[in-house]
Amino acid sequence: MLSPHEFATLMLVKDASDPAELDRAELDTLLEHQLVALEKLASGGERFSITGDGDSILQVVARIS
Repeated sequence: MLSPHEFATLMLVKDASDPAELDRAELDTLLEHQLVALEKLASGGERFSITGDGDSILQVVARIS
């Protein structure tokens, strides 16, 4: 089960927030659950993106609220 902070981080990743502002421990948890993916950029930076499973979770939460 994800914590409220992890859900919030998942929503921020979907909205393309700057990953430098996000808590790395929460991102690591989302990576473990395969809800986000980490892409290495040619510039040497990193970019997080939401996976299909992560998007499905957010859709379910949106329907509930």
